[in-house]
Amino acid sequence: MTRGLLIAAPSSGSGKTTLTLGLLRALSRRGPPVRGAKSGPDYIDPRFHEAACGAPCPNLDAWAMRPDRLHDLAQGANADDTVIIEGAMGLFDGAPPAGKGACADLARLFNLPVILVVDASRMAGSVAPLVAGFSAHDPSVRVAGVILNKVGSERHKTMLLRALAPSGIPVFGALPRSMTLTHPDRHLGLVQAGERPDLDAFLDAAADAVEAALDVDAILALAAPITGTEHSPRTPPPAQSIAVARDQAFAFAYPHLLNDWREQGAEIRFFSPLANAAPPPCDLVYLPGGYPELHAGRLAASHVFLQGLREAAARRTIYGECGGYMVLGDGMIDADGVRHKMAGLLALETSFAARKLHLGYRHAVAQAGPFPGPWSAHEFHYASTIKATGQPLFEVRDAENTDLGPQGLINGSVSGSFLHLIDRA
Repeated sequence: MTRGLLIAAPSSGSGKTTLTLGLLRALSRRGPPVRGAKSGPDYIDPRFHEAACGAPCPNLDAWAMRPDRLHDLAQGANADDTVIIEGAMGLFDGAPPAGKGACADLARLFNLPVILVVDASRMAGSVAPLVAGFSAHDPSVRVAGVILNKVGSERHKTMLLRALAPSGIPVFGALPRSMTLTHPDRHLGLVQAGERPDLDAFLDAAADAVEAALDVDAILALAAPITGTEHSPRTPPPAQSIAVARDQAFAFAYPHLLNDWREQGAEIRFFSPLANAAPPPCDLVYLPGGYPELHAGRLAASHVFLQGLREAAARRTIYGECGGYMVLGDGMIDADGVRHKMAGLLALETSFAARKLHLGYRHAVAQAGPFPGPWSAHEFHYASTIKATGQPLFEVRDAENTDLGPQGLINGSVSGSFLHLIDRA
């Protein structure tokens, strides 16, 4: 039976990801089957999880996914392994108005213990009321222990442990502050795992730090069973054969959707626009999100790729999501204000020079295109729309059910939007 535990924190920036990666690498070096999972709509951290332990890492999104889907993904294919779920933001941080989608929802659904990672770098005795507050806040969420992170010295560690001792809450260790275990990041999160040539050395260093500072055996023993359920319904494939762009510019495709399509007989082939490859023969070309704005000049010069899209539009369906949507437009303006000509398949101009944050869960309904009907989705980008002319693709509401109006575009066989589709609603 699959067993699991949840790594959470009072807030973002507490060190959950580094600690989770170190724990996954440390456990995988010991031998028992272990894998990671990530709470919420995150494309980047799961790839680090997979590199750390060599096993697929699903997203577990308590806002966008049904309970049966969450159970199915958490259990995975191996019935005798341990899954370490990394939370997002703070333990109780979810979407408004009621906080749905917080990693606490996963703790309740799976009845899993929570280990609270506390950034103790700027506190001493105050750690006690902080931990006590999180422990008592919701009786249905069990904070089973604490890991102290970014501890400055042995004296600092002693002060923290002394403050926590009366609570009786177990402390599984204290990780010292370390500049060598920091991640480079950019506007959408960490620099991607595939872009780090030092990734294995970093993961081994994180594992060494975890082994030296934490009681790994006690943490592993805390894992609780994730009870079984019937398999959830799979999302139907949008076409029989699907060409998916995949490289550093187009890396944001959800594995659970690709797996759904494969399991129902769809053929999926990958190609690299950055390598100037045209889409292979297929029924649908799928351009997922990623970082095309960082590679705009190179993509504009990828004439084989762009011409391949234009030729495909005459006989195949093409769908672009977020960054892929931008590439389907007439032009993209980079951070320096330079315009780059894109595929010209949608009457769309976007700019990364005029940056504006768009963030949040979305309810989306499409009347046409390859993904008709209602979807749970997420939006996270900094691009501004300079021009978007034509027939909209989606009608969109936010998590609070506020009408955001029509979004995206559809032009014959070509369509797209800034929304990342997560699951059927």
